[in-house]
Amino acid sequence: MSTPGPLVQTFQVGRLKVHAIQAGGQKLDGGAMFGVVPKPLWERRVQPDERNRIQLGMRCLLIEHDRGLVLIDNGAGNKENQKFHDIYGLENAGDDRRTRLEDGLRSLGRAPADISLMIDTHLHFDHAGGNTWVDEGGVVRLTFPNARYVVQRREYEWATHTNERTAASYFQHNFEPVVAAGQFDFVSGETEIWPGIRLLPTPGHTPGHQSVLIESDGAKAFYPADLTPTAAHIPLPWIMGYDVEPMVTLETKRHVLKRATDEEWLFVFEHDAAVATGRVVLDGKGYGLRADLSGSS
Repeated sequence: MSTPGPLVQTFQVGRLKVHAIQAGGQKLDGGAMFGVVPKPLWERRVQPDERNRIQLGMRCLLIEHDRGLVLIDNGAGNKENQKFHDIYGLENAGDDRRTRLEDGLRSLGRAPADISLMIDTHLHFDHAGGNTWVDEGGVVRLTFPNARYVVQRREYEWATHTNERTAASYFQHNFEPVVAAGQFDFVSGETEIWPGIRLLPTPGHTPGHQSVLIESDGAKAFYPADLTPTAAHIPLPWIMGYDVEPMVTLETKRHVLKRATDEEWLFVFEHDAAVATGRVVLDGKGYGLRADLSGSS
């Protein structure tokens, strides 16, 4: 296993140019990633290492929009210690003590200060850890100083009222500095945040989890985040053990996958180390995936 690549893959959604940036890798327990699915089934799709961990990515999306640059999720950031990196198999170190996300932006001729809209699907450390960064002096700073950050209000409330099961996923230094700076916009429910950029509540993984639907000139791409973190999670009952409301996840997936099939959405997978995109299709008894990265470069 090694850090997933490529660093950047580019494709079109109608008139919108979209860049999938691989912000690094992580390795999580395969049993936790597939919940009640028996290991003899899931290991046919993803091979675990000697510690029963599977290789995952942290794929973020950069969208070139008429109003400015939009970034969806931002990886794990640079604030955690080596012990944490070992536990979660984090492999995201980039140049200049930053992360591979910043490396990806730089390769596109962009910088964190160029981001205008930062969408957090939820506030778990591997999705929103890059909201902030720690400098050489140990000061935590906003990674995207000129951006408005957006998250569902319910997610923020969940993140700030943790319990014994959820506390390990939420770190205040990933989001409270954004609140203190007055740069967080909290939304409630389905919202078209910018033209063609629609936030869809997709609860189950967390109560306030959201996904993003991108639409331009009739083409639609969908960033499910942890609703279907990898291509292997497309079948309805393949739900992570990490989900706090798995039966809610099931019904959310049932609704979303039907619509995705009817409207031919292009899925962009955040955590799949190998498969970046695909289109959901009816495959015999349930849903499957047809690989597709049209216009990639």
